[in-house]
Amino acid sequence: MKISTKGEYGIRALIELTHRYGEAKPTQSGEIASRQSIPESYLEQLLTTLRRAGFVRSVRGPQGGHALSRPPAQIAVSDVIEALEGPIMDMDCLDESRAKGPQAQAEMWGAVRAAILGVLAKTTIADLAERDRLAQPVGARYNI
Repeated sequence: MKISTKGEYGIRALIELTHRYGEAKPTQSGEIASRQSIPESYLEQLLTTLRRAGFVRSVRGPQGGHALSRPPAQIAVSDVIEALEGPIMDMDCLDESRAKGPQAQAEMWGAVRAAILGVLAKTTIADLAERDRLAQPVGARYNI
């Protein structure tokens, strides 16, 4: 399984929005880009995809920005990856009609896929944001 910068940056953007979850004012994309080291033009594309997938809401105008559209504890990493990258571990060898190799190999890849999907499905954006918060030096994250 390989996650491109699309998936990596999209998750980082959602983590940043999680740190701001519940604030009255939406977060501007320039601030997300700066804090997460994401090129702003690329971030705009990702935010559009995340908005269409229902993870983010956007507000236009000078006081506009982006915010999570639902609680971060309700956003599974697997759902975000699939929205940004497509199917997770789409493996032809698991397709019964195409399986030409030994059954043991297909069973092994099926178990690998299930394990990965299980971890991604039970991990939420809230979980990742909490890990991120704990990894920051004291006082490193501030809001103005």
